[in-house]
Amino acid sequence: MRGVWFARILVLALLSLSVYGAITYGEAEPYDSGAEAPPTSENLDGPETESADDAPAETAEPLDWAEADENPPETSNPLVYIVGGLGGLLLLLVSAIFVEFIGVIMLVALVVPMVSQRRKHKEDQMNRGRILGYIEANAGIHFSALRDGLGLANGVTAYHTNELERAGKIFSWKSGKHRRYASSILDKDQRKNIHNPLSGTRLAILEVLAESGQLGLESKELRERLQISRQLLSHHIKELHTTAMIEPSERSKRAWRASIYGHEQLQQSRAVQ
Repeated sequence: MRGVWFARILVLALLSLSVYGAITYGEAEPYDSGAEAPPTSENLDGPETESADDAPAETAEPLDWAEADENPPETSNPLVYIVGGLGGLLLLLVSAIFVEFIGVIMLVALVVPMVSQRRKHKEDQMNRGRILGYIEANAGIHFSALRDGLGLANGVTAYHTNELERAGKIFSWKSGKHRRYASSILDKDQRKNIHNPLSGTRLAILEVLAESGQLGLESKELRERLQISRQLLSHHIKELHTTAMIEPSERSKRAWRASIYGHEQLQQSRAVQ
């Protein structure tokens, strides 16, 4: 998956920046006001002063270290490194929470290496098989819907999808803010079609709603007709509603119907087929 090694290097660089700032800040010592002041040209010759007539012909030149003390070199503020490093890590965290494909990349970059060190269990193989079957049945499903549909944790889902992609059984692509998956057994035309918002389960939902007329159907009725889970139906309903292909029906708050735009897109899809 693209961006994984870049994410690892970026996190490592930000952590190193924060650690360097912390070490530099810890080594910085404040000026001690009780320390003995360095000698100056006024007290080099002792407490007694000499008159101008008794002064030697040759006078000592000002000492270089005295001038250096008067103009100490400027040093960078360690807090800049600390704030910069921690701020960058916080920005990555917020981006991973709100943008799915960034979150998937961070999971694969940071969590998967730790999960992969576990001893292989029978449960791992079963989860991987479930994920593969779910992706084969729902081509183009995105990471969050896959995770919620199977009831798995973020790290487990990221680990197994990454292993399946490395093995060449699935492939993924960035779509908006999502990371979507499909089975590698799809041919060239099928891979092209899954990028169409009307394909697979989504197309079936729109067809059923179009046949139901203006009253539409409730979510429960759709699940019973299509035999799909509540999480998966919710995912596709949300996508269809976002693209304005379906709209709420006056029948009830949980009922949906195909919009005029949805009917148009459905006719175009049938014409292409």
